[in-house]
Amino acid sequence: MRRFDTLFSQLQQKQQGAFVPFVTLCDPNLAQSFEIIQTLVENGADALELGFPFSDPMLDGPVIQAANQRALVAGCSTDASFQLLTQVRSTYPTLPISLLLCANLVYAQGIERFYQRCAEVGVDAVLIADLPLFAHREFTVMAEKYSIQQVFICPPNACEDTIKRVAQQTQGYTYLVSRSGVTGVENQQSADNLKTLVERLKAYQAPPILQGFGISQPQQVSDVLKIGVNGAISGSATVQIIEKYHHDPQACLAELAQFTQKMKQATT
Repeated sequence: MRRFDTLFSQLQQKQQGAFVPFVTLCDPNLAQSFEIIQTLVENGADALELGFPFSDPMLDGPVIQAANQRALVAGCSTDASFQLLTQVRSTYPTLPISLLLCANLVYAQGIERFYQRCAEVGVDAVLIADLPLFAHREFTVMAEKYSIQQVFICPPNACEDTIKRVAQQTQGYTYLVSRSGVTGVENQQSADNLKTLVERLKAYQAPPILQGFGISQPQQVSDVLKIGVNGAISGSATVQIIEKYHHDPQACLAELAQFTQKMKQATT
């Protein structure tokens, strides 16, 4: 059984949801990034969603854009990101790891080579934020070849056909976007039809649903679990802590530990 499948099975038995933080690899630098990831995992993160530093991210708000910039200024490259992933997988052999990135980063490596490298370092799933459903074939073929689960986004305004196609195509988990726009903790208003979207995705037997965008507080985690999703992804709120304390590594780790513990507690 694959790592994400195992995770959701275990959480279901425990009657818990998943808490999945997002961070940008190598933010604020390679060494601190690994310590940050260790802190997240050891304080309750059930899985990780990780980004590769990129100069022009499509869906990222100002907080994660700044994280990309810090990592790039620190000299982080795609090779360095894969190096860090190797270290993370070696340390946490059972931890589900997903990548969230833009198609240009995949094209830059070559599609097959990218998925091959993901497999070599132990990545479980890949979500390409700007990959439309109608253009997925060349990516999913390579994902399948290298046993990587290809994840797709269900937008808040999805029509019935889109909901069905997302449910059929996505693997590992379903990324449910709670609202339109870019990432950010200030955009916390959920779509009115969110519960209906969850019900329709489940009707089409979609993989477990993780809700993202605007999840920054434990109460929000509790609230989204009540509408039937299987967990919550928190990106901007996590990265905001790194932004605030990146010049004070110990304070940064302490704040991240406390944040992760509280967010995980909300899933029980």
